[in-house]
Amino acid sequence: MDLKRHCVKLNDGHFIPVLGFGTYASTETPKIKPEEATKLAIDAGFRHIDSAYVYENEEEVGRAIRSKIADGIVKREDIFYTSKLWATFFRPELVRPALENSLKKLQLDYVDLYIIHSPVALKNLEKCKDAGLAKSIGVSNFNRRQLEMILNKPGLKYKPVCNQVECHPYLNQNKLLDFCKSKDIVLVAYSALGSSRDKRWVDQSSPILLDDPVLGALAKKHKRTPGLIALRYQIQRGVVVLAKSCSEERIKENMQAFEFQLTSEDMKVLDGLNRNVRYFNAE
Repeated sequence: MDLKRHCVKLNDGHFIPVLGFGTYASTETPKIKPEEATKLAIDAGFRHIDSAYVYENEEEVGRAIRSKIADGIVKREDIFYTSKLWATFFRPELVRPALENSLKKLQLDYVDLYIIHSPVALKNLEKCKDAGLAKSIGVSNFNRRQLEMILNKPGLKYKPVCNQVECHPYLNQNKLLDFCKSKDIVLVAYSALGSSRDKRWVDQSSPILLDDPVLGALAKKHKRTPGLIALRYQIQRGVVVLAKSCSEERIKENMQAFEFQLTSEDMKVLDGLNRNVRYFNAE
């Protein structure tokens, strides 16, 4: 890890910041607008912004990024922007137009990472990388078997740089993480703080991660919040972690994940929380 920039190197030579700002928000959650939230995130120090066509906010997120570039706060190359191909665009002839549509909304020339949820569109994703529309390409919600299928695919031109999956102390994905590391694929964690508990995707009877007494005890020990403990846990495991928040205070606070260290005993205790609880069930 590049400690100065808080980045890890991807298998194609590009670098990804280990802490990202997630822009998805439940329609039921009172929230500041995506444009304002993204501006606050960049001001707080976030340089990795994660969005998607299906979030219906790329126009606003793009406006926020461009305004911070115009203000001289960041340069385009300072920002690592991720978008994702939605399932309705998996047909080969729809892949590039879908990415171009996102870029048009963003008013950016390229995305740093473009992610797919199915191997069907991989060949056309490679063409998008060749065209300079995406610097890197990755996958999401792939298990080991699906990753092996892609890696063994005849004619594979670019290995996916990452696998973005649900990952938190209740679903630590240890086996998948070990496999990804062995193949030089970065694991990216979403729902790292549990979930926004969106009724469309989440079982409302599922446990609330940040209320866990173990997280609470470690938060007290380190004089931090349970959320920061959950984020730091992922960073020390070598996982790139996405943190989303609707609160200006929390957005700023999440950057404190770089300001303390968990002990090896702390990490073992957190590993012990795994119970294969999956919040996101929209597959």
